[in-house]
Amino acid sequence: MVIKGNYRRIRDLREDHDLTQVQVAKMLSCSQRVYSNYERGDIDIPTYVLIELSNFYGVSVDYLLGLTDNPKRNT
Repeated sequence: MVIKGNYRRIRDLREDHDLTQVQVAKMLSCSQRVYSNYERGDIDIPTYVLIELSNFYGVSVDYLLGLTDNPKRNT
């Protein structure tokens, strides 16, 4: 079950790739503050941002949302 606003994996992926919030925010064309709100779960991540993050990290949206522990995408 996914808890609304539970986006821990985007923080973990960012840190695993040695990126700052500023760098990821720039890639997403948003401010660091908005991106920080995504990571904390203060605001829901729009679908298009989830897709961008999925493409950027090469993982499935389901993985980002915690619906699966398998990061692989279905092709």
